Amino acid sequence: MPTRRQLLSRAITAGVALPLAALAARAGGLAPAVPPPAPTRPVPATPAMGQVHQVSIQGFAFVPAAIAIAPGDTVVFTNRDIAPHTVTSESGVFDSGRLGSGQSVRMSFSARGEYPYLCAIHPRMRGTLRVG
Repeated sequence: MPTRRQLLSRAITAGVALPLAALAARAGGLAPAVPPPAPTRPVPATPAMGQVHQVSIQGFAFVPAAIAIAPGDTVVFTNRDIAPHTVTSESGVFDSGRLGSGQSVRMSFSARGEYPYLCAIHPRMRGTLRVG
């Protein structure tokens, strides 16, 4: 029968060895405790997106009435009037359809040129968009 001293020695050995074995098993064997840093790679540059411009429809007018943008830019037309409006190019290139109060439409433009537009519901409301 083992002596008290032998039992105590075995308990201490087991108490140290078992947690170390469990730790090694969780770490994947002999893997380092701290994972190596991930390799650093340059992040590819994303192409620049066009700017976003705002035109308000308020007081039965387009504000600003004339706007100049670069190709690829976007214009957000927002109806701030109670009455419905449209943003319709005179040449038929674009038409927002009917915009109720508080509604917006986003339009992006890539072709250079000058685009006069109006509200098809209230034709006295006019604006000019210059792309270039």
